[in-house]
Amino acid sequence: MVRSVAIVGAGSSGLCAIKCCLEEGLEPTCFERALCFGKKRLHVGEAGRISVYRSVITNTSKEMMCFSDFPFPEDYPNYMTHARLLEYFRLYADNFDLLRHIRFQTTVRSVRKQPDFSTTGQWTVVTETGGRTESAIFDAVLVCSGHYAEPHLPLESFPGIETRFQGQYLHSWEYKDPARFRGKRVLVLGVGNSGGDIAVEISRVAAQVFLSTRSGTWVISRISDHGFPLDMMLTTRFHACLEGLFPSAIMGRLKLKKFNTWFDHANYGLIPQKSPILSLIVNDELPSCILCGAVVVKPDVEAFTESAAIFEDGTMEENIDVVVFATGYTFSFPFLEESVRDACRSKYTLYKAVFPPPLEKPTLAVLGLIELTGSIMAGTELQARWATSVFKGLNPLPPAGQLVAEVAKKQQLLKSRGLAHKESKIKMSYLGYMDEIASCVGVKPNVLLLFLTDPKLAWEVFFGPCTPCQYRLTGRGQWAGARNTILTQWHRALKPLRTRVV
Repeated sequence: MVRSVAIVGAGSSGLCAIKCCLEEGLEPTCFERALCFGKKRLHVGEAGRISVYRSVITNTSKEMMCFSDFPFPEDYPNYMTHARLLEYFRLYADNFDLLRHIRFQTTVRSVRKQPDFSTTGQWTVVTETGGRTESAIFDAVLVCSGHYAEPHLPLESFPGIETRFQGQYLHSWEYKDPARFRGKRVLVLGVGNSGGDIAVEISRVAAQVFLSTRSGTWVISRISDHGFPLDMMLTTRFHACLEGLFPSAIMGRLKLKKFNTWFDHANYGLIPQKSPILSLIVNDELPSCILCGAVVVKPDVEAFTESAAIFEDGTMEENIDVVVFATGYTFSFPFLEESVRDACRSKYTLYKAVFPPPLEKPTLAVLGLIELTGSIMAGTELQARWATSVFKGLNPLPPAGQLVAEVAKKQQLLKSRGLAHKESKIKMSYLGYMDEIASCVGVKPNVLLLFLTDPKLAWEVFFGPCTPCQYRLTGRGQWAGARNTILTQWHRALKPLRTRVV
């Protein structure tokens, strides 16, 4: 029987994992390598740690990304700086008394199966604190260490960058602010969310910014109709129902038409050439910067000379001072034993992106290794609720053979669609994944029943945004405040905007 649970990492995933353990009567011990919780932790460029630029803003709104039973304060802006987000995490930790379960300045060195694992499902966890090594046995493990801490720097894909180019180059992980780029000619490689943000910010001080993209992307704004947050307007059960009624080809064309209503991506050199639905970023300023010439969109780089970049269309840009690699991240779990680590190499090698299928006992789960069309934070919390209920024995998993077969089936489907090599870029449907995991936990809302028993609430649940607190309306972990939180969600979205009486 599971009692003690080791949690690796005390970020947003680790915090909700601690809380979910406590809700199930488990005994969590969370290991965090940082000195303390939150304090400027995202600014520090320490190897193996998450590091973001100072101006970063969330891409999901507060109503869509909050923990399911702890809404953001109503006066918080809809999209937040990382400092405000860390403040929210501290409020959450204090409210549920989570910090006492965290051992700071402690690094997890190894997580290994016990010799009698097939019987007990236990793990030996070796940690290091201040040079002192300790070993302890836990009944279960939750891996919450994230996957945005190891920069992917593909220098081999850009001939000449190491051997000929005499300027500077860095990864976006190292970028903090634009001060060092004043008056320089800068080339940003990659047009993901970070690449778009950094190109826009640097363009305010640089002599010229070039934004290189291999395949293009769709650019959307955070602001939707009537000024409401985009995700609140689009992430609804009603929209999901419409998508289910019409063929995917038709829905795909409608989406692409919608993306082009803001500006014509072909005219701006951004229209995706391959896998058009896979490429999407949130940026409110990039089109304006391109329109003004502060940012110039270029194709993929073919090679570098001493001071120039040669692009695949044969054009060349001279006097490049700095190259910024916005080329994403890799991840690994070096503390896991090899057999387990291999099973955790991708979200598609995990059962429902959480459990390694080959384990004899389902006592290890990976949280947050997902890419969703909505809030990853909300998805991770639901994963934690599921994992702890499995540990508790409330929601047993199918036999290991069935898990392996299902994972293999999904991987084969990716191969048949030619997407196996792009699996890291594929975002799963937020609503589809949330409902899938909620069904495993037994907390998916019954909308039809709600229309019979509580029509007012049902209307908001179906036509309104699918906020995380919908998964607190029923079942284990039901929260008494969920109904009122859903009925007042539009008020909280408008509250920080109405700062002047009209």
